[in-house]
Amino acid sequence: MLCRLAETVRLQARSGRDVTTPWMDLAVAGMALPPGVVLDGEAVVVVDGRVSFEAAQARAASSPARSRELAARHPALLIVWDVLALPTGDVRGRPYEERRVLMLDVVAGLPEGSPIQAVSATEDVEIAQVWYETLAGSGVDGVVAKSGRSPYRAGRSSSWKKVRHAETLDAEVVGFTGTASRPRALAVRLPDGRVALSQRLGAQLAAQVAAALVNNAPAARGRAAGGESFKATEPGLLVEVLAGTTRHAVVTVTRVR
Repeated sequence: MLCRLAETVRLQARSGRDVTTPWMDLAVAGMALPPGVVLDGEAVVVVDGRVSFEAAQARAASSPARSRELAARHPALLIVWDVLALPTGDVRGRPYEERRVLMLDVVAGLPEGSPIQAVSATEDVEIAQVWYETLAGSGVDGVVAKSGRSPYRAGRSSSWKKVRHAETLDAEVVGFTGTASRPRALAVRLPDGRVALSQRLGAQLAAQVAAALVNNAPAARGRAAGGESFKATEPGLLVEVLAGTTRHAVVTVTRVR
């Protein structure tokens, strides 16, 4: 989420955490917005023509100096899909079809070449199907169907549905191996109820998970479907996993939700 304040810009993760520093290039671009504008969207990084979750994770976990280096190499985009507020006030209660018009007006007022861009949308089901089938190769993980009459609601809502490509799904983290400060792998509960142990986490993913586990209290141990032991953790953390491996005991975590 991007909030254009009176004299600055604040970028906020879904959890509410301030992430302005690693995405400073987007914050600078946001200064071109009128004060009072609040936009909802997602920061993405494109590498070799593909949306790269790994590059975005590297940026999110980097120091200020490192984030500037990464931004120079691969500038970020903020893909905007909603507007929550305008200089005139809160617009969350208005229907999405009205909010989208307002959002497009705001984005159209930005300088040419701005990294803040509106997500594409259509009312034609056939066009949406083409997008779904063709965008997978560019790293886009699916399409969202949203009711045009719906007001804005934070988090998940019955008024919208994300249709992911078959290779990914969300899973709840129920435990980990290693330590809370340096998790090696995650135990996740899959939609069918099975608990599976993931493959070893990469450095950026491990850092993100460690931040979520920082207040984790010692708990009992558990066992995955394959018999592997893990340290149980408090519920609430969701990760995206590769669905192509979920029939087996090991899954691949692709990002923290």
